[in-house]
Amino acid sequence: MDKAEIPFLSATVLAELINKREVSSVEAVEAYLDRIDSLDFKFNSFITVSRKEALQAAGEAEKEIAQGNYRGPMHGIPLAVKDQFWTKGIRTTGGSRILADFVPNEDATVISKLKQAGAVILGKTTLTEFAMGGGIERFGPPRNPWNLDKRTGGSSGGSGAATAAFLCATSLGEDTGGSIRWPATWCGLV
Repeated sequence: MDKAEIPFLSATVLAELINKREVSSVEAVEAYLDRIDSLDFKFNSFITVSRKEALQAAGEAEKEIAQGNYRGPMHGIPLAVKDQFWTKGIRTTGGSRILADFVPNEDATVISKLKQAGAVILGKTTLTEFAMGGGIERFGPPRNPWNLDKRTGGSSGGSGAATAAFLCATSLGEDTGGSIRWPATWCGLV
């Protein structure tokens, strides 16, 4: 399979191909990183791209799968994470300049569980400051991939934009009052 085609696969299909070893996790991560490098300047969906960590995790996933230690459908899947969730060793800003240099020394529970499942974190996505709906995006607003003049809606807007622009296989957001539902709707996701 041509590496440039990988980002357009559903996460489910990609998981099947990774499990069958028809696509490697490293190939998938490289394909998404290539798209992020060439396109995210338009969408501003990522605050932080964790290139080194993603390639390392993908390499580990690839080795485990080759040894017959497949953990399940998230194993080796490249995903984006709303920059609200603590990620050990990866900058976590909460969308605020106050935390622009904050690097947690532990993972949020949801991140720990994703890592246990073998998921690969590509980076941290743009959000409104401290995930306050209708707030300000201190790192610039994410742009809707279907119309760059339009917003992505909600505090998980970077996750919505990254997923809709095929910059990740899937993404993690959170929802208190529409934070996932609005970006999903506005970016044409289900």
